[in-house]
Amino acid sequence: MNQVEELERAILARAERLAGEYRERAARSRDSILREAAERLRLREAREDGLAKTRAERSFRQQVQASELKMQTHLDRMRWNLVLDVEQRLADRMRVFMEDEPTYDAWLVSLIVEAAGVIESPEIQITANAHDQRRLFMNWDTVVAALPHGRLAALAPAPEAIDTLGGVLVTSVDGRIRVDHTFEGRLERLRPRIQQTILERLLPGGFDTGSLFIG
Repeated sequence: MNQVEELERAILARAERLAGEYRERAARSRDSILREAAERLRLREAREDGLAKTRAERSFRQQVQASELKMQTHLDRMRWNLVLDVEQRLADRMRVFMEDEPTYDAWLVSLIVEAAGVIESPEIQITANAHDQRRLFMNWDTVVAALPHGRLAALAPAPEAIDTLGGVLVTSVDGRIRVDHTFEGRLERLRPRIQQTILERLLPGGFDTGSLFIG
C-alpha cells in the first residue's frame, strides 16, 4: 500500500465520521424542532381551550342572567296580580260592611274622633262620598257628642262630596292639615303590609330567584 492509498482511506474515514456527526446533529435538531412544534401546538391548544371556556362561561352567565330577569319579571307580575286580587276582595268586604248601617255609622264616627285627636285645630271639616255625607248629616248629633271636649266640626256641603268607596277625609278648616281615612287612603298606607302578608302567607319562599338557579 502506497502513501496515496493510505491518504484516500484516511480521507474516506474522516468523511464517514463527519457524515455520522452531521446525521446525529440533524437527528437532534429534528427532534428539538419536533418537540418545540409540539409544545407550541400544546400551548396554542391550551390557549384556545381557555378562550373557548371563557366564552362558554360568559355565554352561560348571560343566559342565566336573562333567565333570572325573565323569572323576576314573571314573579313581579304575579305579585302585582295577587295585590290587585286582595284589594278587590277588600273592596268587596268593605261593601258588605257598609250594608250594616249601624256598625258602619259607628265606625265613621270613630274615624272622625281619631282624626280630631291628630289635627291640632279647634275646628275640623269632614268630607265623604255623597251617601256617607247623608248618613253623617242624619247622625250629626252623635258625631258632635263624640268629639273631644272643645272641638268643633263642620260637614262639607253636598256638592263637595268626594269620590271614594267609603270612609272620611278630615281636614283643618284652613285645609293645611288632613287625615285621609277614606278606604283608598287607608289602603294606600296599608299596601306595603298587604304585600308583606302576601309574601309571608301565599309565597313563604319569597321572590329570591337566585335559589332557583344556584340552589
